[in-house]
Amino acid sequence: MPRAVKDARANDSLNGIKNTRLYAWFVEKVLPEQVAAGYRPNVVVLDPPRAGRRSAVLEAVAQSCARRVVYVSCDPATLAQDIARLAAQGYAQAKVQPVDMFPHTAHVECVIGIQRVRSTK
Repeated sequence: MPRAVKDARANDSLNGIKNTRLYAWFVEKVLPEQVAAGYRPNVVVLDPPRAGRRSAVLEAVAQSCARRVVYVSCDPATLAQDIARLAAQGYAQAKVQPVDMFPHTAHVECVIGIQRVRSTK
């Protein structure tokens, strides 16, 4: 089991959280399969590579009807593209928080809170 999953389970336990699903696999495969099987998460956390999230993932997020998406971005251009895709599916940006993960460099991460505001169905 990957260390990140072990750490997440330990954090869940410490905080009394019992309703999470943790996967150490390609989101492009897992999320569409889980949504097709009827899984409806309240919150989806995405931390994509610099290239942004693939369309299949964003479509699965929209089909899941997740109330919130937490999107961590390292590239403003792909962030804008992905937020536009989510907006077309009924989501709206709620909050943006820049995070200086690499002090003394020009690189800044952004954590974006996105909420479902309407259904597109």
